[in-house]
Amino acid sequence: MNKLMGFYELAEMDVPSVPWKEYTGQELFDPGSLWTIRSAVFRGNDFNLPRLVGVTAEEAKVFADALYFKMKNRGMVIYYPYFLANKSGTLNVFNDRIIIEAVKEDLWNLVTNSDREVTIDIRQGETNFNGNRNFLSEKELQCVVSNVSAVKKAFRNEMLEGKSVLLEWSLAQKSDLFKCPIGEEFLVFYEARTID
Repeated sequence: MNKLMGFYELAEMDVPSVPWKEYTGQELFDPGSLWTIRSAVFRGNDFNLPRLVGVTAEEAKVFADALYFKMKNRGMVIYYPYFLANKSGTLNVFNDRIIIEAVKEDLWNLVTNSDREVTIDIRQGETNFNGNRNFLSEKELQCVVSNVSAVKKAFRNEMLEGKSVLLEWSLAQKSDLFKCPIGEEFLVFYEARTID
């Protein structure tokens, strides 16, 4: 399953996910918010695709228009309001096991820089920690884990084939125009894919 299918799956699943919309070239971005623009291809390699994160409405429009022209007939452009990640990570759901990796702030610290605060391996009621076991509070850990049943339900067939489901998440807050946090922290998932 590629990134595009993952976006659709997240929208259908009963988990908190980014409120993404497809960009068609007609949209105007609210100048009172910062924006994230991402792309997804219909088929083929969908790693390291062009994206722009946390930009003004004007910058978002210029980038989205150029990307829309470039992606035409090959994929789609999506957009959603920018958020500030306080903690991020991956949730890898297997039939009999859950592995959570977590890092400070943006997920790119984990996937690009290989930074990692903790890996949590949960199986058969036993939880093992590798790294800073206090990085995620019990409440934060349960917030992430509470979505596993919805993931298993949505990907039941794939999991029966022996695949796992990898989701990307953040504990985040809304942002003002100066990238200062606004309001309460919330959990958000923004990518899902199956792994053979």
